[in-house]
Amino acid sequence: MANYDDIRFYNDDEVQEALLAYVKHPMIKALLQFTFPEMEYDKIEEKVTACTSIRDFQTQVIYWTVQKVLEKTSEGLSYSGFDHLKKEEAYMYISNHRDIVLDTSLLNCVLYEADLKMTASAIGDNLVQKPFLLALSKLNRNFLVRRGLSPREMLKSSQKLSEYIRELLLEEKRSVWMAQREGRTKDGNDHTQQGVLKMLAMAKKDDSVAQYLAKLKIVPVSISYEFDPTDVLKMPEILAKRMETIYIKSANEDFKSILKGALGHKGRIHIAAGEPISISEFQKLEEESASVNEQLQSLTGYIDRQIYKNYRLWPANFIACDLLNGTNDYEAHYTQKEKRQFERRLTRRIDVKNSLEVNSYLLMYANPVLNKKTLNENQL
Repeated sequence: MANYDDIRFYNDDEVQEALLAYVKHPMIKALLQFTFPEMEYDKIEEKVTACTSIRDFQTQVIYWTVQKVLEKTSEGLSYSGFDHLKKEEAYMYISNHRDIVLDTSLLNCVLYEADLKMTASAIGDNLVQKPFLLALSKLNRNFLVRRGLSPREMLKSSQKLSEYIRELLLEEKRSVWMAQREGRTKDGNDHTQQGVLKMLAMAKKDDSVAQYLAKLKIVPVSISYEFDPTDVLKMPEILAKRMETIYIKSANEDFKSILKGALGHKGRIHIAAGEPISISEFQKLEEESASVNEQLQSLTGYIDRQIYKNYRLWPANFIACDLLNGTNDYEAHYTQKEKRQFERRLTRRIDVKNSLEVNSYLLMYANPVLNKKTLNENQL
């Protein structure tokens, strides 16, 4: 794996050195004291620096960090669909993406509890510019996706990334997670980007695209948060897009989103694994689609439908849909008390006199309902 030194996560024999280098860093120290509030810091240091592998660090430290986050900022995590996956298999998990750090952290907690292989996970290099964040990501089995490259550099980087993912899945037998699109879905409208699948297929070698992607054992995953603590932080970018203006991120915007995502209230959370996409489904794609582009387009639609089907809708989603349309079509899915609470959240977080802002905020929560509705009215 030496060819991938610029993007890979730590090898197990590099873990202790990294932990010793960063265990006294103020931000790492704050994270560890949050995780183990009852322990003296010298004891925490002993516990952390005793980790000799990424799995040690993930199961003895990060797992408990996530449990503490869930305890303090949510009403619990539930999950479904993972019982039909095999513990000896490596899967390519493709999910919707709402939270920079939590999406993959929560998924790995579920995989750990379900006795399935935890993932190597893609993260944009723009999100780990601070050295301690880069170290923490590499300790948590994240590999880097290069951002902001020229078209020529991007092609070369994508080829390398594709070959690295192939190595992980087929040679190392390590599960991998990637978001269905570059960057988080800001408006709640989850769509798989064809470019993600095109990048994965770049390492196909002598296989056809469909044959190779079938080997990856793709599992669509739906991550559903009752409330998005970063919803108001996403609004400026959503509004800029709707007004067709260029959006420029402010300094430390991603870091603020990471903190808000971790520490803000999330309500209930559900993660659902879809069925691994079968070989017969890929054969069908090849038979029915004349070109590779058509095959990838059909596959993105298939992944989207699985994500919509398994997405857990919460009262807030139905309330937002009714408020958006000025109807009571979904009132059976929520109480009047829940509606009042959501309306209070709305008035506290945005300028309710700005109709575009109100519309955009409501769509963020309503889009999962609208997407599931495209499948079948009875799915709701």
